[in-house]
Amino acid sequence: MAIDLAKEAKSRGIEYFLISFTDLFGVMRAKLVPASAIAGMQKDGAGFAGFASWLDMTPAHADMFAVPDPDSLIQLPWKPTVGWLASDLYMNGEEVAQAPRNTLKRVVARAEAQGHRLKHGVECEYFVISEDGRALADGRDTQGKPCYDVQALMRRYDVITEICDAMQALGWGPYQNDHEDANGQFEMNWDFADALVTADRHAFFKYMTKSIAEKHGLRATFMPKPFADLTGNGCHAHVSVWNKTGKKNVFDDPKGELGVSALGYNFLGGIMAHGEALCAMMNPTVNSYKRLSAPRTTSGATWSPSSITYTGNNRTHMIRIPDPGRFELRLADGAANPYLLPACIMAAGLDGIERKLDPGKRLDIDMYAEGHKVRGAKKLPLNLLDALRALEKDKSLRAAIGEETCAAFLKLKHEEWTDYTRHLTDWERDNTLDC
Repeated sequence: MAIDLAKEAKSRGIEYFLISFTDLFGVMRAKLVPASAIAGMQKDGAGFAGFASWLDMTPAHADMFAVPDPDSLIQLPWKPTVGWLASDLYMNGEEVAQAPRNTLKRVVARAEAQGHRLKHGVECEYFVISEDGRALADGRDTQGKPCYDVQALMRRYDVITEICDAMQALGWGPYQNDHEDANGQFEMNWDFADALVTADRHAFFKYMTKSIAEKHGLRATFMPKPFADLTGNGCHAHVSVWNKTGKKNVFDDPKGELGVSALGYNFLGGIMAHGEALCAMMNPTVNSYKRLSAPRTTSGATWSPSSITYTGNNRTHMIRIPDPGRFELRLADGAANPYLLPACIMAAGLDGIERKLDPGKRLDIDMYAEGHKVRGAKKLPLNLLDALRALEKDKSLRAAIGEETCAAFLKLKHEEWTDYTRHLTDWERDNTLDC
């Protein structure tokens, strides 16, 4: 039986609800609804003008309604009188096909119809910066190799522990927090779960982290590459597929190579086959390509891939298999949409299973040092336009994700690319003014 949100409000002391959705650009939108009105909103949804967000609509479109999912309810740990709700979008009584959460649910339903259940976890890297976004917030965080620096970590103790305590209270199972490879960069890890659960948590985590940082007079950013000389923000996804009940990991096979089943390698083959097109949604901004295939950073490595390859426990490839029964996809960055990320993974992987795709030979080399010796490995796109063109050409992936979603995404992102190309940079003027 569905949770009665009005009763939950009374029992939990919730005075307001944030009925939210995430648009195609990963922007969270919401309305603040008093608890006295939540019963009607739970039934009919909160009204929005679709054109006011990135969903490829016009002012002529009808009202769009965000129907909250009561199972997603989270009380804001830093403001417990407010409850946050993820929602599904409807227009004229029909699902909004291109809405990211609707897209993920559609892909998940297709997978479950075939007896498969995606589970994943994410590593959301972020920087803590000044309020104006121009500099790191910690002026003493200057080491050449700052990863795991205890001093810099503990100088942010109040922020880190408030976020981690919140995750513990919410039952997410957080298990470690660290200072990451760039100065001012952090990462927090929590338990993996079913695709929709992790996606909702991923979306909320970004909102929570930014909100708690602001509470402390700071700013948190998940921008892929906010500083040219520092390692960028990745969003590594740890992936496994289970049976329909969610009790058996069908990637796990003690007799398989590196403990991964034949079905797991077929899934991996699908990711490899669609790697170029996946970039469009997993690295969805102009800035994303300053992280991928980037020059060495001050720490000595970018920790991001440049080719479509896989390996064992080796972080220089797009995909690594660190343990039996799962793999880590290191392609996505901090701008990846929390819902489109697992939708893309599942869509590509299902294609690999259906067509029994072979991922090819595993490469156990340092791709940063020896990648130039590899023959036949496809390179990742060098910019957003190339990635968008790869997605346009990949008809099978588009069909698996949803044509409406891909068409809307491609249209809006091409407009963004065109807007970017209209801008002149100081570099251009410095290097070509006197040509």
